[in-house]
Amino acid sequence: MLEEAELLLQKYYGYPKFREGQTKIISSILQKNDTFAVMPTGAGKSICFQIPALLFEGVTLVISPLISLMKDQIDSLNSLGIPATFINSSLTPRVVDERIHQASLGAFRLLYVAPERLELESFVELVKSLDITLLAIDESHCVSQWGHDFRPSYRQIGPFIKRLPKRPVVAAFTATATPEVQEDIVKLLALQKAQIFVTGFDRENLSFSVVRGENKRDFLTHYIAANHQHSGIIYAATRKEVDQIYNLLIKQGYAAGKYHAGLSDGERIRNQEAFLYDDYKIMVATNAFGMGIDKSNVRYVIHYNLPKNMESYYQEAGRAGRDGGPSECILLFAPQDIVIQKFLIEQTVYSPVRKNNELKKLQTMVDYAHSPRCLRRFILEYFGEERVPEECGNCGNCNDQTELSDITLEAQKIFSCIFRMHEQYGVTMVADVLKGSNAKKILQQRFNTLPTFGIMKETPLSEIKDRINSLVSEDYLQLTQGKYPVVKLQPKASPVLKGELKVMQKTIQRKAKLEQDDSLFETLRKLRREIATREGVPPYIIFADSTLSEMSKYKPTTSKELLTIKGVGESKLGKYGSMFIDAIANYSEASK
Repeated sequence: MLEEAELLLQKYYGYPKFREGQTKIISSILQKNDTFAVMPTGAGKSICFQIPALLFEGVTLVISPLISLMKDQIDSLNSLGIPATFINSSLTPRVVDERIHQASLGAFRLLYVAPERLELESFVELVKSLDITLLAIDESHCVSQWGHDFRPSYRQIGPFIKRLPKRPVVAAFTATATPEVQEDIVKLLALQKAQIFVTGFDRENLSFSVVRGENKRDFLTHYIAANHQHSGIIYAATRKEVDQIYNLLIKQGYAAGKYHAGLSDGERIRNQEAFLYDDYKIMVATNAFGMGIDKSNVRYVIHYNLPKNMESYYQEAGRAGRDGGPSECILLFAPQDIVIQKFLIEQTVYSPVRKNNELKKLQTMVDYAHSPRCLRRFILEYFGEERVPEECGNCGNCNDQTELSDITLEAQKIFSCIFRMHEQYGVTMVADVLKGSNAKKILQQRFNTLPTFGIMKETPLSEIKDRINSLVSEDYLQLTQGKYPVVKLQPKASPVLKGELKVMQKTIQRKAKLEQDDSLFETLRKLRREIATREGVPPYIIFADSTLSEMSKYKPTTSKELLTIKGVGESKLGKYGSMFIDAIANYSEASK
């Protein structure tokens, strides 16, 4: 059946063979095994259940958490010539009944539904009339309360499967899950003898960097000015911050939209559609409000504030470069970000156990922001990836050309101060003592009499705090759990204090502007936009940026040559092939 699967891949999607990892997952599903797959965003997880859906008899039911993501997937499938539809709260009961009826007659191969539907008795009775041969669960991390986006409705999936007249093959997918969350998913979805595949979390086309100690607005203004021709997303922690960034961009003349829970449903839909259709180049959104977009040509994602955990960060950053093209993921960090996220955790998480877990995850993000090591390695190790290289050569730390500096003396001063304060205080208090602050609490505790009082008075307070956090990220120090973390010395600090070990560190530099597009690419992109406007779909539904890049590189002039371009299948060749061949020929003629 795998040979048939590859023929369908070429026919509908325009790719000659499956990506690494896809083959084993698809083979497992085709052998009718329950399957659990962890695949990074952009690795093609949708194909892993869409291809089997074309080979299985009956209907494939897809559980998807977001209405916008469903519509995106259906538009894409229909453009490929694959019959699919969705059912969600935007439809009337009559339309729902009609779509279920059509599915029972074989009109659709895939039926997308929101998890909340499974809680409705009427819906459960309706779908019993369908021959469901495959149940695919997207964003399956939502089933675990230890995941970063727990959705109680996902807990209904297990009971729903038991109520079906015939148990289908069950396939669950996620992009971000630690080993503990992976175990939770398999258990809570009651997967039977599941075949588990972790294809790796690495996204080699993404470049990660952290910017500290700079004016965020200045950085944003300069970066967007240098990359104004590219699509990008800016994430912020609060609605207020989103509104302020949005207003700044509008005043500067950029085509931008905003997206947060304070807007009406209509405003959010209009703004998202404008971004998908390239009417807006920039979308400013809250971290907490997932956009669920499948836009392939996002060239950069900037986090204006520190996200609350690594799972959220990697998923949001992963919205860049879904077409495989080089893209940047930049985190702008300021100490105030930590205060904001702690406040949000306190306001939204009520279980003491879960709250401590969220605070621990937040500390991991703080460590990431201060780490001098390879940022890709930091991320991959967090998700349990094995055999990770020391340096990736494609992150802000690895690409930094500055030399390592010896900060042993500063580290000794910090360690000595913490020791003399009996390891009972937090980062701010330690930094204030080192700076020589005459704050009331310091004088009350008589810390002004310590030999380390004011020993770093020439260093800006923010730099002292940064240095302490950096030493935490490198395991010289540890922060205790809870609302008010205390700094503790780790075993690694002892040889430094004794003068037996040096501490080396380098500063972080940000990357230059993204690579410019060539003129043929722009010509093809203009044609794609005209077609998309005429057909009423987002431009990337016609062809991804990566496909246009290949066209501009190889300049195909026949249908046969165009079929060799990745992303050009038979359906799209028939619909759009002649138009793009003509555009390439005209460009080549004009260039002579």
